[in-house]
Amino acid sequence: MVATTLQKNASIGAAVKELSVLAVPAFEDNYLWLIHDGSHAVVVDPGDAAPILAILEAKRLTLSAILLTHHHADHVGGVAELLQTRKVPLYVPVYGPRGEAIAGVSNALGEGDCVSLPECGLTFSVLDVPGHTRGHIAYVAPIQGWLFCGDTLFAGGCGRLFEGTPAQMMNSLATLSALPDETAVFCAHEYTLANLRFAFEVEPGNTALCARIVADKAKRAQGIPTVPSRIGLEKATNPFLRCHEPAIVDRLRAAGRLTSIDPLAVFAALREWKNNYRSLNADF
Repeated sequence: MVATTLQKNASIGAAVKELSVLAVPAFEDNYLWLIHDGSHAVVVDPGDAAPILAILEAKRLTLSAILLTHHHADHVGGVAELLQTRKVPLYVPVYGPRGEAIAGVSNALGEGDCVSLPECGLTFSVLDVPGHTRGHIAYVAPIQGWLFCGDTLFAGGCGRLFEGTPAQMMNSLATLSALPDETAVFCAHEYTLANLRFAFEVEPGNTALCARIVADKAKRAQGIPTVPSRIGLEKATNPFLRCHEPAIVDRLRAAGRLTSIDPLAVFAALREWKNNYRSLNADF
């Protein structure tokens, strides 16, 4: 049930807490993220309550807070059940985007807000990252170097523009790519190999990308998640963070998908191509 664990020591005043981040698989390809210190737990985007409740019970954890990045059902669908079960405290704060109507949210957030969770020794800063949805937010834990970005930035890709515009998504990705290179990227889906197929189509001469493909294929062959990724790796291999690269501009032109080299036009053409992309290489 638990796919991976990442641990980090966090200094809280004079105390030191060892935190674990668990990737909890759900549905076909979702990851629900559960952060805990051995006693208290914080859950990010619980689209399904059942696997979260199972881990809380198995590890004897007390649910302290729920963080939501956007309103899609596979990210919020388990909130009501988590709040209603007798296995959690009577009051659990639910943090979510101010710009979206999500049932159960008790603390609405936007750009510049902070979330302090002293039970786990966690503090998050909030970023507005619209594009996938209009009100999408992301959570950054600066001490730990963690980013929980929902469906904005993926390993090797980015979210579809269901509600936002190319300009919004491009700006949101620029915001995330400005985080330190070592920042761990906890996105919400195991889309990596499909994203890397497209990335290779766009930039086949990228040696860092080729190395990543080998590494991530090996992980998936062993049933290991490809996430979290790192901001530095995304900047080196993710085409949606590399629209300025001449090789990508030339590839879009050669494919007849670009008439302007304006960065926004490049990004929009790239996202449109990915929307309809089907790899012909079944062995990739």
